[in-house]
Amino acid sequence: MSWWSDPVLLGHYPDEGLVRYEKYLPKITEEDMRLISEPIDIYGQNIYNGRCVRMGEDGKPQEVCRYEGFPKTAIQWPVTPECLQWGPKFLYERYHKPIYITENGLSCHDVISLDGKVHDPNRIDFLARYLRELRKAAEEADIRGYFQWSLMDNFEWAKGYSYRFGLVYVDYRNQERIMKDSAFRYKHVIETNGAEL
Repeated sequence: MSWWSDPVLLGHYPDEGLVRYEKYLPKITEEDMRLISEPIDIYGQNIYNGRCVRMGEDGKPQEVCRYEGFPKTAIQWPVTPECLQWGPKFLYERYHKPIYITENGLSCHDVISLDGKVHDPNRIDFLARYLRELRKAAEEADIRGYFQWSLMDNFEWAKGYSYRFGLVYVDYRNQERIMKDSAFRYKHVIETNGAEL
């Protein structure tokens, strides 16, 4: 994240990236940095999951392996609600800009039940867990907004129609839309301004 954001917000590339990519990089000039580091008013970040790391014996970051059966979404992304606490907090501490979470959500294999409704308890649980962590981040960082991905099931750039991220179910055969249980729950979350997750 720092490799992309530091030049824009801090006016320089992070030293560790310059060392790591040294043989691949073109010459970076002061003029390059002047053009790259245009001021911005807010920082928007898509956050779906995170990885735990620890310091290795050599002093370098080392990924912590997840245990067998670690919770995952339908698309096999790990469910790591704590990333919505430490991710925005890190961004705010580093860049001192108001934070917007521009995407966050869960893929599921949603189906229309016999009662004609779409029950998605995993998404309801996911949203509650992630928003609780975002609320913790807001105690120490200037969090201005959260955008749930997505309003409706759609064509996803990586997997087409295979996975459903929406609060509203779309029957791709006839374009009928059905509000999922999570849509009603999220409506309540919005009405209470997140007080009731």
